[in-house]
Amino acid sequence: MLKFVKGYMESIEGVATYPMISLLIFFVFFAVLFWWVLTASKAHIKEVSELPLEKDNQQNFEL
Repeated sequence: MLKFVKGYMESIEGVATYPMISLLIFFVFFAVLFWWVLTASKAHIKEVSELPLEKDNQQNFEL
């Protein structure tokens, strides 16, 4: 099975660029996420962290 996939992938022209593009997308996503976490305001983080604890937003599901 692996030989079939390897042989097929070698026949595709420019296939080596796909792992580099994937790595670049991965790196950019996590760099932007890290930047957002560092620059997010403490008030926003506190507000979002308390959302599950608010009683007025909870719905009662009774059967």
